[in-house]
Amino acid sequence: MKTILLSLSFLLMSLVPSETNTIYQFQVKDINGKTFDFASLKGKKVMIVNTASKCGLTPQYEQLEALYTKYKNKNFVIVGFPANDFMSQEPGSDKEIAQFCQLNYGVSFPMMSKISVKGKEMHPVYQFLTQKAKNGKEDSKVEWNFQKYLIDENGQLSKVISPRILPNDPSIIAWIEK
Repeated sequence: MKTILLSLSFLLMSLVPSETNTIYQFQVKDINGKTFDFASLKGKKVMIVNTASKCGLTPQYEQLEALYTKYKNKNFVIVGFPANDFMSQEPGSDKEIAQFCQLNYGVSFPMMSKISVKGKEMHPVYQFLTQKAKNGKEDSKVEWNFQKYLIDENGQLSKVISPRILPNDPSIIAWIEK
């Protein structure tokens, strides 16, 4: 009986997500140099998106901001990560990026410090997002600027969305509202 109870408790523990396979394990620097703790987002749906200021997809900032404004009080947040990995389309400093986002798109969702989202310098958050061994869901590759990663209320990877799919796509809205 003791063996059965022990086995059952191990089985139940394996069904509960641990911090190591959730986004909650990470702390990063925001665009102003302050610590941003993903654990503060527990219970919220999160869209993580790599951004760039000089990309053909840069106008997506407008839709990202509209989406954030509409759903921020409904347990949804967008977290932007500027990255200069695709044709040097994000060459600015954190200060320049913050000014660009505010002046051109009124961005109010959390923006992080510029990172790398691919290659040898890939940030640990993006290692988590792109490697099944770390996220428990799937392997993916960051195709371009404005790729979206949807994280559920438990901090686990839910979906990977192509950069060309707009932030206000019905499939994204349905996921947020679900």
